[in-house]
Amino acid sequence: TAAAVQLLPGSPMMARPLRVWERCLLTAFLPRQHRGAARLRSSSNAGRSFSTKPARRPRMEYQDAVCTLNTLQTNASLLDQVKRERGQPQMQLQAMRSFLQRTGLMVEDLDQLNIIHVTGTKGKGSTCAFTERILRNSGLRTGFYSSPHLVQVRERIRINGKPISKELFTKYFWQVYGRLDETKESHYGTMPAYFRFLTILAFHVFLQEKVDLAVIEVGIGGAYDCTNIIRSPWVCGVSSLGIDHTSILGDTIEKIAWQKGGIFKPGVPAFTVKQPESPMTVLMERAKEIGCELHVCPELEEYEFKGERLKLGLAGEHQRSNATLALQLCRSWLQRRGFYDFISLPEKDVAPHMLLNNRLPQASAFQPSSAMLEGLQNAEWAGRTQTLRRGHVTYYLDGAHTTRSMLACVHWFRETAARDEKTAGGPVVRVLLFNATGERDSAALLKLLVPCQFDFAVFCPNITEAVPSNNAGMSSSQLYSSYGKVMPHLTRSSPVLIL
Repeated sequence: TAAAVQLLPGSPMMARPLRVWERCLLTAFLPRQHRGAARLRSSSNAGRSFSTKPARRPRMEYQDAVCTLNTLQTNASLLDQVKRERGQPQMQLQAMRSFLQRTGLMVEDLDQLNIIHVTGTKGKGSTCAFTERILRNSGLRTGFYSSPHLVQVRERIRINGKPISKELFTKYFWQVYGRLDETKESHYGTMPAYFRFLTILAFHVFLQEKVDLAVIEVGIGGAYDCTNIIRSPWVCGVSSLGIDHTSILGDTIEKIAWQKGGIFKPGVPAFTVKQPESPMTVLMERAKEIGCELHVCPELEEYEFKGERLKLGLAGEHQRSNATLALQLCRSWLQRRGFYDFISLPEKDVAPHMLLNNRLPQASAFQPSSAMLEGLQNAEWAGRTQTLRRGHVTYYLDGAHTTRSMLACVHWFRETAARDEKTAGGPVVRVLLFNATGERDSAALLKLLVPCQFDFAVFCPNITEAVPSNNAGMSSSQLYSSYGKVMPHLTRSSPVLIL
């Protein structure tokens, strides 16, 4: 994850204490400046109840729930567990069904959520954000399950675009956790890991809160992801594919495509954006094998009328492919559910099933309704090509962690920062804040950031607040060893700080 910071001239004094990295940065930065002090600021079964029994709990505080959740493993530990279970992937889904049943739900109950299921390597979260906002604009009560969270775990479970309240999270957490805890002795003491638990919790919340639909983002992969216990989604989507999580999904894009195509369901329409030929072939074969109709989304320009470019709430050219996928997912869901009033504008004069390279049908473009246009324009997805302005400090935030996404991030940052600098009224300082997790080649990703011409770079190790584990991050010496060859080229002339 990378964040760029621009310090503008004349930054005001701020009331709060400086963070560690800010103090270190200012120590190196201020002696070079002569402009004064600068500080950084930082709808069936209506009578049926899906709630579980009250949990046996000493307290009902929100923070107690979060602390208890954190004992169920960190995400890194879950990845290790998934690796160990790769030899029996079907057992992962069977275990998930068993955990769900222990909380009082059957897989069949999830059919009532009218699910849109989305996977992909990059852009699946943004696609879900576009999709959720469009359908919320259409007057529907939406549920949205995503990962990871940025600040608070409640961000993963949203109703009508907002994270559920602390009160709701606490209420449903103890209901679900209590039932699992009460039944673990008869199930060899097993409890679901962190992500599995949150997925089950999201299903409970959405059922209890009676959402009209749920947009579900896959965690990792698709075929054996714990969200894939869903039997009957109304439509499925696959965003841009690339290389990531190779230790779990496979070391080629074709193997990864096979995993992603695992969310297809018989008779359920599916859509994907344009992909390289080899993974597209795999997706086609998976669709044929499973028995679903797969279509490729048209370019976003094909929805644009009278030369007017569609406005997107998420910055970056790469968001255009996510937007066209969201439009197709929404139209398919609305049509299948009979909500024709929200897609009332006529389709463009395009053959509805043009063959792409005479192989895969291309979905037809159409004139988006006002609800769709407003949804695209007003969509928000924090931490993805996001710009935050705090006084004289501007933060550019993105979670890029693959080669392709980092290139898109660099393009967005250079273009946006250059435009902002023209109105700065004086010289600016560029600061990189960088963090990476997992087994990614951080040095290779950093090389892609060299054209950004940073003045300072700050590297942050991974230190969790949960139980100590081997994901606690590299030491400063290890970080320097890993990034040492890149550092001389990363900044223009100033220090690199490792916290």
